[in-house]
Amino acid sequence: MLFKIRKEEKEIFELISQSADELGVDAYVVGGYVRDRLLGRASNDMDIVCVGSGIELASRVAAKIKPVPRVAYYSRFGTALVKHKSLEIEFVGARKESYNPASRKPAVESGSLQDDLNRRDFTINAMAVSLQNLDFGQIIDPFKGLKDLEHKRLVTPLEPERTFSDDPLRMLRAIRFAAQLEFEIDPVTFHAIQSNRDRIAIVSKERISIELQKIIDTKRPSIGLKLLSDARLLPLIFKELEDLKGVEKLEGKSHKDNFYHTLQVLDNVAEVSDNHWLRWAALLHDIGKAPTKKYIEDVGWTFHGHEVVGAKMVPRIFKSLRLPLDGKMKYVQKLVRLHLRPISLTNDVVSDSAVRRLLFDAGDDIDDLMILCKADITSKNDQKVARILMNYQKVETLLEEVEAKDQLRNWQPPVSGQEIMEIFNLKPGPVVGELKGIIRESILEGQIQNEKSAAIMLLIEKAAEMGLKPVDGVDI
Repeated sequence: MLFKIRKEEKEIFELISQSADELGVDAYVVGGYVRDRLLGRASNDMDIVCVGSGIELASRVAAKIKPVPRVAYYSRFGTALVKHKSLEIEFVGARKESYNPASRKPAVESGSLQDDLNRRDFTINAMAVSLQNLDFGQIIDPFKGLKDLEHKRLVTPLEPERTFSDDPLRMLRAIRFAAQLEFEIDPVTFHAIQSNRDRIAIVSKERISIELQKIIDTKRPSIGLKLLSDARLLPLIFKELEDLKGVEKLEGKSHKDNFYHTLQVLDNVAEVSDNHWLRWAALLHDIGKAPTKKYIEDVGWTFHGHEVVGAKMVPRIFKSLRLPLDGKMKYVQKLVRLHLRPISLTNDVVSDSAVRRLLFDAGDDIDDLMILCKADITSKNDQKVARILMNYQKVETLLEEVEAKDQLRNWQPPVSGQEIMEIFNLKPGPVVGELKGIIRESILEGQIQNEKSAAIMLLIEKAAEMGLKPVDGVDI
């Protein structure tokens, strides 16, 4: 079968073919680029395998491109990277690999094209396109990857037990591909994942985190996360999420399965937002339910304070999964902590003060918080869902009205701490913080407007009660 070469590919394919011919080596396009093109998916990463020196081939190809692109050489790995237009093209010599059971890093030696395809993780990634003049564009498919593409199936080229034992990261890659492509994992292959799950211990946390985040970024993240749980990998890499799984029943009263509820919330967010960290907030919004679950007689199952406990768990989870401990973590933590607040504003009588406090606490993340809250409605009762959504619409109207009047997103005090110190000749200390707090609370309670003149008048009044007077001559 011939690979359908597009117009924009023809030039670079022919340059590679010509360069390989001059060097007397065979060259092939392999792996993910071939797979994605056959699936009609866009791909900007192209892998070229040659039976010879990948570095020499990269240099020869780059010399033929005008203007000559920069080539990044990785001599230790025998690879080179060439950037051409929108493509990143990696060149490498065909390799044969062998593994030590204690490590997923193989011993590598030069090999044939067949050796190189043998070491691939799945049949759909073990296809090549010839760039030789004799059979230019011919698809080489020794493991029937085309058939597996057609049947949307993930199968290992070689015996799966060996494949996953040699490199356990491939277990996560199988689940990630199943989620990204919405493919089925062959039953024998999936059983091998289950039986080799303990081997994941030799994979670095960083590599595990990369695969997990790619799953979260898929169109329907629940596919991959369910597979991780079914493969019994989830308890080994993200126990806090697995701990949400299951339903308990006492005295005829049960609670919903918080694991599957969480996955539904995540899918709901994924339908409307590509925001990676909002998806993480959806994944962690109920993470505190496992440690707070309690049965109270005549009441039933409760999860009191799970939003506070969950927010406290976020930094530890981020650290464990090697996620950034910066503003992104704080953003997720904030949304986890606040995700129950908007529903409290759906009561018949809601004070402007409560709305102001939510705006103050959420800041510019209020819109994302509302996306999360609406995604959190997973009832199968359509009437109940419609009623809660209508209530949220009322909340959003209240938020818009109060924000237009009081401008509390990312609120900054109308009188700064520095100004307070200058007005009353104070040094930094608790008194300055107390005066700032008085201004903040008065604005949130609606006692004064969110503007400087009203704040200063209040400041002078409250400071006088504390025995403080403005310094003579200070401009206030």
